[in-house]
Amino acid sequence: MAITQDTLRIVDRIRNDLTRMTDAQTLALTRAWVEAWDVLAPEFQAALVELMASAKDGAVTRSMAAKNIRLRDALQNTRTVLDELAAQTEVLVSTDVGVAVLDAVDGHAALIGSQLPPNSATVGVSFTRMSPEALAAIVERTTKQIHSSTRPLPADVERIMKRELIRGVAVGANPRRTAARMLQQAEGRFNGGLTRALTIARTETLDAHRAATQASEKANKAILEEWEWHASLGARTCPSCWAKHGTRHPLDEAGPLDHQNGRCARVTVTKSWKDLGFDIEEPKSITQDAEAVFNGLTPETQKNIMGAQRLELLQSGQISWADLSIKHTTDGWRDSYGATTVKDLLAKAA
Repeated sequence: MAITQDTLRIVDRIRNDLTRMTDAQTLALTRAWVEAWDVLAPEFQAALVELMASAKDGAVTRSMAAKNIRLRDALQNTRTVLDELAAQTEVLVSTDVGVAVLDAVDGHAALIGSQLPPNSATVGVSFTRMSPEALAAIVERTTKQIHSSTRPLPADVERIMKRELIRGVAVGANPRRTAARMLQQAEGRFNGGLTRALTIARTETLDAHRAATQASEKANKAILEEWEWHASLGARTCPSCWAKHGTRHPLDEAGPLDHQNGRCARVTVTKSWKDLGFDIEEPKSITQDAEAVFNGLTPETQKNIMGAQRLELLQSGQISWADLSIKHTTDGWRDSYGATTVKDLLAKAA
């Protein structure tokens, strides 16, 4: 049940492969949304300039904006474009999910093998691969979840853009400047959809990978003990993931349920060599102690990770390392662990 150097190398490889996949998703989706806005922007600019020109007494009323045919047509065209972008997101992520599920099974086999003694298969300890049907079921479930998440995206973004654009505004002395400001705000609302699409893409891809790993664990539970939460212990990692690193969990527990866009890994731990029937000494696990690693960082890096007030509470002993993480429940999304707010930590310390 020891995490070895080979295990950590495999974890890094798996994490890097997933990062390359999600980075490619980010590039493809961002390019698609930028190109879409480049097509839509001239329509909105023309509509807004026309709208500003119709201002009376230095103002455009909500009624005037709502009745402007050119602006209405631009919004309707945006809905069509958003529907296409949502469909593109669904296809892209669904394709990657299939790859992620297959990679998870291969990676899981390597993880288990890295923790077993040499020639373990000769004494009846071996890895059981999942059936193609079981893997296909995971892909199908995830694809349905992706569809459920992307389906409301076009309507939501269109509604937000419409609310932003169809409102009373003071035109002032420079109508074109007012139109330019409104166009910039509309672009921001449009790109809010991109942010959501990227979150859906990354989170569903990673969760499918974890689901496949957990399913592979069930097929090999005779030789497995539990799973270990592994975070990337760096300056970009949040307090919650620092606190969760190295914690052990039962195999039937889903996870790691890190926050949206999280990068944490589920590392399966085998039973001890003794329990598996090997009468040889087992090496000690080399999983890093997150708190010890954190204490070895520079004060500036510690402050950047935790924030000044949270760090002071931790170092003064008013809160514990485990207090840094809290479980969140969000409608329409899986449960996740995130950093406990300073407000809640202060209440706990009182």
